[in-house]
Amino acid sequence: MSGLAYCDKRGRIFFDESSAPLADGGIVRTPDAAELIPAPDGCVPMLLPGRRPLTQRGPAQRRFGLAVALPAGYTRLLLPAYVKEEGAPALPLFGYTFACVVDDRLHVAAMRTDESEDWTPRYFAEGELDRIVDRRLGLDPSNRVLAQVALCAREYGCFTAQNVFLERGEAALPVSPKCNARCVGCISELDASVDLPAPQTRLTFDGTAEESARIAIQHFERVPGAIASFGQGCEGEPLLRSIAIAKAIELVRTSGAPGTINLNTNGSMPGALRRCIDAGLHAVRISLNSFRTATYAAYYRPQNYTLDDVLESVREASAAGLRVSLNLLTHPGVTDDAEEVAAMAKFLRNTRVDMVQTRTLNIDPEWYFATVGRPQEPIGMRAAIEAIRSFGVRVGNFTHTH
Repeated sequence: MSGLAYCDKRGRIFFDESSAPLADGGIVRTPDAAELIPAPDGCVPMLLPGRRPLTQRGPAQRRFGLAVALPAGYTRLLLPAYVKEEGAPALPLFGYTFACVVDDRLHVAAMRTDESEDWTPRYFAEGELDRIVDRRLGLDPSNRVLAQVALCAREYGCFTAQNVFLERGEAALPVSPKCNARCVGCISELDASVDLPAPQTRLTFDGTAEESARIAIQHFERVPGAIASFGQGCEGEPLLRSIAIAKAIELVRTSGAPGTINLNTNGSMPGALRRCIDAGLHAVRISLNSFRTATYAAYYRPQNYTLDDVLESVREASAAGLRVSLNLLTHPGVTDDAEEVAAMAKFLRNTRVDMVQTRTLNIDPEWYFATVGRPQEPIGMRAAIEAIRSFGVRVGNFTHTH
C-alpha cells in the first residue's frame, strides 16, 4: 500500500502513509504495486508549486505536489496527479514522475530499461572537470565545435559532451544552429510567447567539417569501441547541414580511426540522410513522439516535412543496413494509448529497427495533454514497452555499438 509523499512550500519532503495518493496515467487512478520501485540513486525530487497532490480523499490541503526526475536508464510509467491552483506557474521542461512512500521509503513509478557505466551519475572534485576540459582545449584551441562541447560539459552537465574530455563512450558533435521543427517543448529554443527559460543555449554558428572530424578522430584513437554522434540537445536539426556532415564522415573514414559514426536526427529529410549514409554513416537514431500523424504534428510542428518523411528515413536507413534506433519521446497516457500502440505495431512489424530508446519527454504534463490530447484507452506504459519487445525490437535508453 503506497502513501503520500509531498512537499511543504520550502520544498522539504514529508511522508504520510495514512493518505493513499493517486497518479496520472492519462486517466487519474491508483498506482499498481507492480509500477513502483524504490527511488534509484540519481533521482532528483522536485516541488510542484501551486499544485495540490490528489489522494483518494481529494486534494491534500496545505501540501504541495512532489515529482521526481529519473536518472538515465529508467523509463517513467506514471505522472503525478494534482489539482492546479489559480495562478500556479507553468512547470519547467523536466520529466515529472509520480513518487510516493512505501514502507517509509521513497518509491517512483518507473522501470529499469538500460544500463551503461558511461551514463551513471558523475561526481568531480572541485576544479577537476575544468582541468580536464582545459587540457583538451589546449590541444585544439581554434576548434569552435570543441569550445561548444566544453560549454555543454561544464554548464549543462551533458554526458556526451563530457565524454569528449573524459575519453569514454559516446562523444558529442553538435553541428546545426537551425531547425525545421518548432517543438512545443524544445530544450534549446522556445517560442518567445512561452514564459519559460530554455534549459540550454543553442549553437550559434556553422562549424566546419574539419572541426568535427578532428574531435571524432581523436576520440576514436583514444577510446576502444567509441561512438561519435552528430545531433545534440544544444543544436537544431543536423540534416540541414548534411553536406558538412558527409564531408566530416569522409575525413574520419579516410583517417582509418576505428569507431562508430552516429547521427541523431528528426529524420525529416530522407535525401539528406542518404547523403550521409553514402559518405559512410554507421548508425542513426531518429526521434519522434508518436506514430500517429496528428499527435506527431501537434508536438513537433514540422516545417516543410511530415511524419511520412520521418518514417521513410527509418526505412531508408534500415534498408541500407545501418544500425537503426528510434528515440521515442515517451509520455504516460500518450505513448501507451491503445491507438498509439496499434500504430507503432503496424510500423515496427514491417520495418527493421534495432532498438527503441525510450526518452522521457521533458514538459509540463498539462501542457502536453493540452497539445496532443488525453488518451481514449491507456494500456499502461509497461504493457506498451512489452508490446515493442514482442515485435523483436530491443528496448533501451543508450546508443550501443552492438
